[in-house]
Amino acid sequence: MSKKQFAVIGHPIGHTMSPFIHKRLFEIANIDAEYSVFDIAPNEIAGKYSFLRKLDGYNITIPHKQAIIPYLDKLDKKAKMYGSVNTVKNGEIAQGYTTDPIGFLKALENANIDLQGNVLIIGTGGVARTMAYEAALAGCHTTIAVRFEDISMVASLAGELLSNIRNAQIDTCFIDRIPDEHYDLLVNATPLGMYPNIDSMPVSEKVISRCSSVFDAVYNPLETKLLKIAKANGSKALGGMSMLVWQAAASQEIWNGTKYNSDDIAQLCEDSSEELKKIFG
Repeated sequence: MSKKQFAVIGHPIGHTMSPFIHKRLFEIANIDAEYSVFDIAPNEIAGKYSFLRKLDGYNITIPHKQAIIPYLDKLDKKAKMYGSVNTVKNGEIAQGYTTDPIGFLKALENANIDLQGNVLIIGTGGVARTMAYEAALAGCHTTIAVRFEDISMVASLAGELLSNIRNAQIDTCFIDRIPDEHYDLLVNATPLGMYPNIDSMPVSEKVISRCSSVFDAVYNPLETKLLKIAKANGSKALGGMSMLVWQAAASQEIWNGTKYNSDDIAQLCEDSSEELKKIFG
């Protein structure tokens, strides 16, 4: 039997952790497979699609999560809901999935962080969209805070959530005008604080002090300034590495039907964190 072929596509692809994570997941499941990285520019998708169709499956990152959709034969329910695909399984048909939601939920679950009560989400991009949907589906009172220039985007997202989710409780505000109240969970769904701009934070220390738990989707650095301050305040604090690894595990389940236990994923999160330190010193 020939070796299975998988990959990740994006542009620019840079120092992606996907090959390291997926190689380890293949080893844990005893699957003989290769995982490659392809830097594909936006104007190259059409010309490269016949090649991608020959792979057993592939992951997708920025800027192709929406652009790939017209080429696929079918989308799963959540990929269709979010209008975003990060995993494709090829077979008789090419089907698109999003593992962002399960990655987010599993990361919170394994850190004993409940998705409930008042949730504050910073940002309105693809990651924020996923988290806002999941918070609303969980019955949370969700506030989405954005920059002034993103007001039209957040208005559109809020309208969509209110239309698609019964009894959704959605508020929007500017980042510098976040209501002075307690939040059960703060989610940073922006790149603020990401390497090399490690001194940036999406919100003030005053806002952080009013949050019981903080999740930062950024995974480089492993502990952002936001997380450090949250920990100093006694809040639960979780970085984005666990979400990244759980997303990959969900992709593996789609491709190969493999399931991974929490201990395997916890160890892989630690190993991936060490690998990230080697890459960026």
